[in-house]
Amino acid sequence: MQPLLSVGALGGTIAMTSPVPDVGALPTLDAAELVRGVPQLAALAAVRHASICAKPSASITVDDVLAALRWARGQVDDGARGVVLTHGTDTLEETAYLLDLLWDRPEPLVVTGAMRPADAPGTDAPANLLAAANTALAADARGRGVLVVLNDEIHLAARVTKTSSTALDAFASPGFGPAGRILEQQVGFAAPAPLRAAPLPPPPPGPVDVALVEAPLADDGRVVRALLDAGFGALVVDGSGLGHTSAATAEVLAGAVSQGAVVAVSSRTTRGGTGRVTYGYVGSEMYLRGVGVLLAGELSGRKARLLLHVLLGAGVAGERLAQAFAERTRV
Repeated sequence: MQPLLSVGALGGTIAMTSPVPDVGALPTLDAAELVRGVPQLAALAAVRHASICAKPSASITVDDVLAALRWARGQVDDGARGVVLTHGTDTLEETAYLLDLLWDRPEPLVVTGAMRPADAPGTDAPANLLAAANTALAADARGRGVLVVLNDEIHLAARVTKTSSTALDAFASPGFGPAGRILEQQVGFAAPAPLRAAPLPPPPPGPVDVALVEAPLADDGRVVRALLDAGFGALVVDGSGLGHTSAATAEVLAGAVSQGAVVAVSSRTTRGGTGRVTYGYVGSEMYLRGVGVLLAGELSGRKARLLLHVLLGAGVAGERLAQAFAERTRV
């Protein structure tokens, strides 16, 4: 008897075609059409499919992600061995990470997409969907949380990032490398499944009330101050180096924390993450820690924003927030 595989579509380039020559690609394919485009799936599993939404990924909302989570949970509870979600690549790493924080099943949840539209010469859409399906059905993929599969590489959701706007090998896990690979439809992992933190409860519906801003050269703190004045009670600053800001911005952040705001600083570099005890000047990681700023470790600012959103939505605060945040920044 064949295993059961569920495929949910959320739009993105993998589902896009150009309906008229010289017109840009648009979401046109639903889940049924995506599955039909990969006839090899029929030899792997009995496939169920559903169209959850049809958006370019820059327009995906937390509510869309939560809808996909509910659907995927239901599929597993109804017998699916694994679940694949198709998604646009622009924000794929963020959706995958948010799902990973919430995924509470041992069955694999795999997110995939494509760099070229479905009707483009050399499209990678069918190959990526097939590779994702093989991964979702693999016994060794169980217990690894949410995985990202493109270009025959398997990445952990907490580590993966999009590194190119055009290349087929656009996704990488800087500093770590892929968790596994697919060769001739055989799935292999480089190491046993890592220990996972306990899943968090889904956040309430609605927008993300955590701002994200970069700390550039000659930053005088006005942008951070404007975000706080606009009503954001939580803020992630994508800092330079080991998690550094200008002295002016650091003083604004110190004042915000003293007034009850939640502030985290990440590193805008792609490898290494934030430090703890290397530098001590105003704006350094030691200074920021000393005034109560959280440090995002090896999480990108994009992912730290989502982690804070989920933790704050669960009512975690104070020392419990600092501890829970720190536990999930060692990726």
